Amino acid sequence: MNPPLLERDERVVMVENASYRWACQVLSFGLLMDAVYRSWVRHESTWDLLGLVIVGGGVAAAYQGNNRILGRRWARTVGAAAILAAVIALLIVLFRR
Repeated sequence: MNPPLLERDERVVMVENASYRWACQVLSFGLLMDAVYRSWVRHESTWDLLGLVIVGGGVAAAYQGNNRILGRRWARTVGAAAILAAVIALLIVLFRR
């Protein structure tokens, strides 16, 4: 006999979404750590892995923007992160020589 079906209420949807968030973070940071290892230890190109991380974040941002849930705080945070990333990348390039 099959077990009774679980009703899908707000709590079930919230737990599912939280699990997807954790899974996405584990995959993204795992890809980033793999890119760091490949770059620093094996001296290989990592554009494919970094591209996956960037495209994954872009897809999530595009979906949220399409559903109009992004605000000014999000824009400020993304802008600050982009500037910080550019400065760190510039410093790495300058001091790597």
